[in-house]
Amino acid sequence: MSEQKQMNPKLKVIVDYVVLFAMAVLMALNYQIFILHNAFAPSGINGLATMIQYLFNFSVGYFSLAINVPLAIMCYIFVNRRFAIRSMFFTVVFSVVLLILQNYVDMSKFIYHTDDGRSTLLAPVVSGTIFGFIYGMTIRHGASTGGTDFIGEFVHKKSPSYSMTHVVFTMNVIIACLSYFVYDYNIEPVALCIIYALLSTIVSDRCVHSGKQAWKVEMITAHPEEVTQAVIGQLHHSTTILQAEGGFSHQGKTMLICIINKHQIAKMEEILSQFPDTFACVSMVSETVGNFRRVKRQ
Repeated sequence: MSEQKQMNPKLKVIVDYVVLFAMAVLMALNYQIFILHNAFAPSGINGLATMIQYLFNFSVGYFSLAINVPLAIMCYIFVNRRFAIRSMFFTVVFSVVLLILQNYVDMSKFIYHTDDGRSTLLAPVVSGTIFGFIYGMTIRHGASTGGTDFIGEFVHKKSPSYSMTHVVFTMNVIIACLSYFVYDYNIEPVALCIIYALLSTIVSDRCVHSGKQAWKVEMITAHPEEVTQAVIGQLHHSTTILQAEGGFSHQGKTMLICIINKHQIAKMEEILSQFPDTFACVSMVSETVGNFRRVKRQ
């Protein structure tokens, strides 16, 4: 079995921060082009910031700094230092770049306006999709976009049984409801906020788990060695062999567990068809962590 090449830890940190910087710049562009000039609020703390800018002309960039920097410091002290530092780096870059775009860069040719007759649906669809990608990438590189994630970390540390998903969902409901009153008692911004939140959640989940999903095959067989050799020879993955007992007959059985790539399921079915007395159940694994190397045949 060949050893996987590991990225140099210092190089990995540099790559992480480069990605976070790029995602923060992309998020600032996303807000300036698709969100801030249209009558809807995105999900999360920045949704509240967007409504405040709409009502009082107080920039999202300043609001993000005012909220996220103290939250990041508290998170650094009480929760997770690595997560707090990276997330604060992201939020500071986002805020500074957004302020630069708003005050020093002419973006008028690129900004998507819905008040000139264009589709109001396109802005939350595009911006929600972009934000989902940004959020997924920040999570994969050990950070977050701030706001509700900091609050969620505090809540989770205080009450580990309380999921961060509940915090995010509650915040999104509040933002969606507030947008009805902020944007002239109109139900459309509420629907647009929901669309934005839904799309960003779907896309971020795909980004976080992209390339990490696999199939887990659990097999009860009387031919453990033959099945294992077939899996190694044709799929280049191995099996874990466990001794089991039949619940009805109480006879000794052999159980094999194998994790394979998604595209290998058809080949696995072909292998199992060669052993008619073998029973197998297959389930989706959302993520594989640790050693999932392919076996090299010498």
